[in-house]
Amino acid sequence: MPFSARAGDFLTRPTLMRASDALATNVLMYAVPLLVLTTTGSASLTGVAFLMEWLPRLAAFTVGGPLVDRYRADRVFRAATAVRSLLLITAAAALALLPGSGTLTTAVVMAVGAISGFLAQAAFLAVETIGAETSRRAGERAHRVQSIQIGIDQSALLIGPLLGGLLLLAGPSCLLIVVAILSIAAMLATTRQTDAPVALPARHPSVLSSLRTGWRTVLAIPALTCLVAGLIASNLAVAVAQASAPITVLQAFGGSSLTVGAVWSAAGVLSLSAVAVSRQLVDRYGLWPVGAAAAGTACVACFAIALAPELVSYAVAIGVMMAGEGALTVVLRTLRARLIPRAVFGSTLSVTIVLVVIPMPLAGALVALLPASALNSLLLICAVLQGMAMALAFRGLWRHRTSYTYPAVGS
Repeated sequence: MPFSARAGDFLTRPTLMRASDALATNVLMYAVPLLVLTTTGSASLTGVAFLMEWLPRLAAFTVGGPLVDRYRADRVFRAATAVRSLLLITAAAALALLPGSGTLTTAVVMAVGAISGFLAQAAFLAVETIGAETSRRAGERAHRVQSIQIGIDQSALLIGPLLGGLLLLAGPSCLLIVVAILSIAAMLATTRQTDAPVALPARHPSVLSSLRTGWRTVLAIPALTCLVAGLIASNLAVAVAQASAPITVLQAFGGSSLTVGAVWSAAGVLSLSAVAVSRQLVDRYGLWPVGAAAAGTACVACFAIALAPELVSYAVAIGVMMAGEGALTVVLRTLRARLIPRAVFGSTLSVTIVLVVIPMPLAGALVALLPASALNSLLLICAVLQGMAMALAFRGLWRHRTSYTYPAVGS
């Protein structure tokens, strides 16, 4: 079944494909650092676990885009989800035989986080390439297609942390088996992409050549450069909040692993609501005003997270931040789909994602190196950087708005 711009086409097998993969990724992303913290009691190792999850993802982004351009998005997605399933089943069997804590157990958990992170991002690049093609075909209604896709991602963000916390109560092997089943479901739901967006060249360029092409594309499009610069600072603030959340909730507020999942699942509800509302707001006010308002909301909420005196206000601030990020994501992904040329989409997407994902392992390293008492100060600094960067980014997007604004109907 070819992909099209109709919403109905994206609410059948492609929905199961994207939803199963996103849920598997979110369960592991939140469960691995929690599992390390509960088995070791070490805040530093929790930061290391977050770092180990995200470093391989950078490698996946560097090769994933060129692979998608070369072999087709559906093939890359199917291969990544199949390998992840085998990895998780093997790890589940290993953890069932190992003691509940210890060096070897921690090493297995960190290895699962690292390798599955690589595979998850390769799958994400593939499914995002497919989604971007659907978005481009929708023309001036592209933000509605993006909101459907982001709604799927945000639903997984809502369910994933809570499901991960519940499954951890049943044991790490049970958690890994459930995630393996989700990966298998994603693999089986993969829909063949029969309509390649561009003709493939007779001789495929190397990975380095593709990345150079992507880098030159980013620099050649001013609006895309502004977009990426703002996202780097914003992602650093969000990543520090995510990496420090287990430490803050468990050690500062006396919560449990299930509490961590509940906080992020509640934030997912607000984010999902913001994604749904953003469609109507963009229809009425346009991309730039909605994006600027969402960015401002996320920046203010980041300050509130750092200053929260107790768990309830902390959870509310996390929710508001994720709501702002949800609406912002609709705007930014729509802009990205419009700005990147189709012929080099995979390679350019790889470069843009590498740049905006670099803050993730950096956040893990900072959390690992700094004492728990310094995490609030770190969040404040990140909030200041986020606000400054977003202000400059949206100033640039306003100046270059003609590069991503569709002409009015009938013009």
